[in-house]
Amino acid sequence: GRLGILIARHMKRLERVILGYLEVCDSPEEEARLGILETLQCTIEHAWPRMPCRLPTLLKALLKFIWDVHTDQGSTPEPVKAALLQGATECLILLDRCSEGQVKVLLEGVYSSCEESRVRDCIRKVQENT
Repeated sequence: GRLGILIARHMKRLERVILGYLEVCDSPEEEARLGILETLQCTIEHAWPRMPCRLPTLLKALLKFIWDVHTDQGSTPEPVKAALLQGATECLILLDRCSEGQVKVLLEGVYSSCEESRVRDCIRKVQENT
């Protein structure tokens, strides 16, 4: 649709904004980052033909985000952390779908080298999603 075309045209700038937001903790409610994960989900859904070339950047950012949320010792309440991890996992699942399973392949190495159970849980959800 038209939205897809609009998003595609602004993809580079949008990506910068999204990635910028993901890096900045906005605790304890994390409204900005929860919102930006939703934006990213919509973006992936509407501009999916453009996604495979953005895969490495987005994948790296999302994994770093999951790691940061998991290791954050700040004041973020548990339900908020869970929601952030869930949102990031959803993004990975959508990316995997639009890249025909490339994300699953790329995540195998991460999964085998990662010892943090929470991070592994997120990756496993992506791996098991069909």
